[in-house]
Amino acid sequence: MNIDPQSIQKQDLYKNLSKEEIDYIILHSEILNLSKNKVLFSSGDNASRFYILTSGDIRVFRKKDRGEEEMARFTSGDTIGDFDFARGARYDADAEAVKDSQLIVFPSKGFSIDSMILEKPDIACKIKMNAIIMMTARIKSTNRLVLDNMSWVQNLHRRAYEDAGTGLWKQTIIKDEIIENLKKPAALIMVKPDRFKKLVDTNGHSAGDEAMIKIALILKNFTRIMGHGWALRFKSNETGLIFDNCGEEQTVSIARSLERDIAAMESVPLNSSNAKRTDYFHFTATISWTIYPSDGADWDNLFAGNYASLLDNWKSGGERIVHYINTEKS
Repeated sequence: MNIDPQSIQKQDLYKNLSKEEIDYIILHSEILNLSKNKVLFSSGDNASRFYILTSGDIRVFRKKDRGEEEMARFTSGDTIGDFDFARGARYDADAEAVKDSQLIVFPSKGFSIDSMILEKPDIACKIKMNAIIMMTARIKSTNRLVLDNMSWVQNLHRRAYEDAGTGLWKQTIIKDEIIENLKKPAALIMVKPDRFKKLVDTNGHSAGDEAMIKIALILKNFTRIMGHGWALRFKSNETGLIFDNCGEEQTVSIARSLERDIAAMESVPLNSSNAKRTDYFHFTATISWTIYPSDGADWDNLFAGNYASLLDNWKSGGERIVHYINTEKS
């Protein structure tokens, strides 16, 4: 079967080639008939050939531990593997025929790009230039797509790390994004409301949720005032702040202000069966703070130690501010 020159000329990789140069490409191309379920290429193979699908369907997929993930499906008129071919890369996925398919393949068996460079360096140079233009255009297109959807990307990113109940950052963001970008010294301040179980047991979980939202607003206000930092929820009702470029004196000031702001929260009347008497829940908090790396050079150990300090002091009665120092610091 003869190869239609139009199928070659309209490909980006062969733009601006003369008739004689197109004839040369056709001379070193071949027709590939691929039966249903037959493999076109496999992950890890060198992308040394360029495919134009003239009929049928080809699917590209990645193999997973439990099944497969289809990446793309190509139909008549589509090109396959052109980007990998242009880069001289290896395929990172598998491709197979969904049904009986026919493709134009360049170069044909027994021929290669290196052969063309030796035989027709002018044509090879044009194809390489087209490949660079093609890759640049695709990169720009991808960047434009990201920029056009930046608000959506940012929203998705925030939702992945945001605690739904309070709007605070989840603890997972620390290792994923915060720690590697911290400017030292950095303050880690942890907070746990005192006697919180009494509020929840008496007035219900909704009262606890409402209180946590108010505490979250206090924490967020500190990051707003400072102009940087992260307000986080660590576990159930343990929250806190991380500030980079924050030394001991400033951290102590933040901790004291935080203690005052939580104590200033409006007291909550406790549900009681005694109609003649109303008891109130008054907010206080236990706060443990530490400075990285002066109080501990290993972040994970410092974090765990500060958290243990928070719980120990909370169990001992709470309503205090403590400074945690890792005595085993290097």
